[in-house]
Amino acid sequence: MQKLFGTDGIRAVAGEFPLDAATVRMIGTSLGRQFAERLGKAPRFVIGRDTRESGTWIEDAIATGASAAGAVCESAGVITTPGVAYLTAKLGFDAGIVISASHNPFQDNGIKVFLPDGRKLDSATERATEADIAAGVEAATIAQESAESSEHLAEYQIEYLDHLRAGVPTLSLLGRKIVIDCANGAASHLAPRLFESLGANVVAIHNEPNGININEDCGSTHIDDLREAVVVHRADLGIAFDGDADRSLFVDEYGELVDGDATLWIIARKLHEQGTLKAEKVIATVMSNIGLEKALSSIDVELVRTDVGDKYVLAELLNSGASVGGEQSGHIIFPEIGLVGDGMMTALLLLDAVGVRTLSEAITGFTQYPQILVNVKVAKKVPFDELADVVAAKDQIEQELHGEGRLLLRYSGTENLARVMIEGKDQSQIEEQAHRLANVIERALREA
Repeated sequence: MQKLFGTDGIRAVAGEFPLDAATVRMIGTSLGRQFAERLGKAPRFVIGRDTRESGTWIEDAIATGASAAGAVCESAGVITTPGVAYLTAKLGFDAGIVISASHNPFQDNGIKVFLPDGRKLDSATERATEADIAAGVEAATIAQESAESSEHLAEYQIEYLDHLRAGVPTLSLLGRKIVIDCANGAASHLAPRLFESLGANVVAIHNEPNGININEDCGSTHIDDLREAVVVHRADLGIAFDGDADRSLFVDEYGELVDGDATLWIIARKLHEQGTLKAEKVIATVMSNIGLEKALSSIDVELVRTDVGDKYVLAELLNSGASVGGEQSGHIIFPEIGLVGDGMMTALLLLDAVGVRTLSEAITGFTQYPQILVNVKVAKKVPFDELADVVAAKDQIEQELHGEGRLLLRYSGTENLARVMIEGKDQSQIEEQAHRLANVIERALREA
């Protein structure tokens, strides 16, 4: 049985297996059948999508399959991933289905499913869906051509925007000029409305999606246009979303990047000063900059690191009871608000933490250390601790860093690569160290 679900649902080129129309219908049928059996009644699904041209027919296909298995499907139209997760819980749906490939180019698309508690679909249901696809299971009759189109679209979007504003009830953006890069994605019609409703003077860019321009040289993966626009418009700051707006990055009034690590610092410090930072911990991944660790340590807050991936961050947030965690990419989770990263909620909470200061002033106390990542192609993945030369080279470099840097050595989980990441105060030094260690790894694996 082929594994189709990754850490973030199914993602592939739209129109190709497993995102061809027939397979998508099977996915819908399988989900409809499994939820009906589990609940003992017809399940209710809400479906939302981003702005990719393939989103409409994929939504139709999955709704057709699900309704054939007895599910009742409603469409939330174009809406963010966290918007679907919120509506699922708030309005009593049994699952929320998102049609999106996040920050990927328009040719790709994806399917991910949220349960009412905000968690993603459990692995048992994923495996059963894969088995149904492998068996070619499809409902014999089609009860509904597509998701119910919508008398509820405007109502759902108002509900979601009200939820976002309720997360920061005292926030006013009067007098603030903000540039928003919507990535030609799901935030294009929502983000300007949200920030304008709070009093901001909004300059929106890349907010005219045409089905094929989502994430194209814009959004959180390409911030050059945002940096330029902030300076040209003399704005207070800029916000960049990705295609489904579950993450956000920022630039300050000078056009300088404020990434997820810096965002965690600003928000965590505010919570700490208020006495509301639970467990006095912040959760991040092994890729978060050592500068964040040192900044948090200066106010007696612990940084707890997890493997790369928002699911690992979420698991540790729930295990530790911490208030906030996230990744450098700008995917930040506030478990007391929701279990899904929400770029617009993150932006509101950041603005609330910044207050009357400039963003560059709010980041004071955090210094980003230079970082380098070198990938080494490998034919096999021998545990590093079994390679004596690698261990010796690693130990030597860690001594050279004198506690003022960090070395991370790991194999990629999806590619035949060893990854060498080093942070330190001197860029040229860490570059030399990273390439030195990469050469040792290459030679040791060749001889192993």
